[in-house]
Amino acid sequence: MRRDGSQVVHVRESDAGQLLVALLWRLQPDAPASEATQLLRNRRVQIDGNLCEDGRRRLKTGEVVKILPHAIAAPPTADDIHIHFADEQLVVVEKPSGMTTMRHADEANWSARRQRREPTLEDVLPNLLAKSASPSRGKQQRLGRPPRVIPVHRLDRDTSGLMVFVRTSTAERSLVEQFREHSIDRAYLAIVSGEITAQTIESFLARDRGDGKRGSVSDPNAGQRAVTHVRPVEVINGFTLVECRLETGRTHQIRIHLSEAGHPVCGDKEYRGPFGQKPILDRSSAPRLALHAAELGFEHPLTGEPLLFESRLPRDLADFSRRLRRDS
Repeated sequence: MRRDGSQVVHVRESDAGQLLVALLWRLQPDAPASEATQLLRNRRVQIDGNLCEDGRRRLKTGEVVKILPHAIAAPPTADDIHIHFADEQLVVVEKPSGMTTMRHADEANWSARRQRREPTLEDVLPNLLAKSASPSRGKQQRLGRPPRVIPVHRLDRDTSGLMVFVRTSTAERSLVEQFREHSIDRAYLAIVSGEITAQTIESFLARDRGDGKRGSVSDPNAGQRAVTHVRPVEVINGFTLVECRLETGRTHQIRIHLSEAGHPVCGDKEYRGPFGQKPILDRSSAPRLALHAAELGFEHPLTGEPLLFESRLPRDLADFSRRLRRDS
């Protein structure tokens, strides 16, 4: 049993070919036979980091089977999406973790069934707008079926929080320009390893820092300027809840900057410390990437009115922070 409450088994050559459910039975000899099936139904079993719910899956040598202390969240649906604002020009929506912003090019050939099983926010939002009464400037407004919504920025699949989509070319030009000028107010909440101090992190981010991953480089001509303002909110038993306010908005900027500062985001499997150093172990047992877009502010593309939206930590991250406090 690991510190985080999980149980890990490396599949040996002698175990290769046996059913997953048989391994689960063997690991819990004193539990009823139904307990193994329940682990699978409750989304508590991973193989090589991926959720597995098929007890009849045959194991292969070298695979890593992990039994989690907590269930993995089910894939998000339209019911998990919250619309904060909608009018004829734009929509501000709260993206759930586990849902991508838009369909990537390599997913264009997916079957319709698979696309329905793994919808993007761009897929779901038009129908959600068409059938719901959405708040607009404090009033309830019934919206007809809209034209295709257009994302003007992205959040990572496992990041939750506030996003803006546009519905007209006028709004698209305005919001794209505001993002280009870095005049959009964006603040994120993250839970990171260690106790981080208030600081401004500035670097030049490149697509390849030298090992194929994005990261900071010393040559300004080889990367894009990136600035993140970090403010600790609460220290929690060796971890810190921080607010990260973006001055620029580069891909993976917050995750990279916090990681390079020696305080990777809990649940981040890709960025685990400064380049060239031994990866920092994640001992948090975070349910997912602990990063949430909590504040979004910009000017309305037609009226110029300043709009500001705020979102608290979602339930999974709020529960995670409470567990860290309890474990102290």
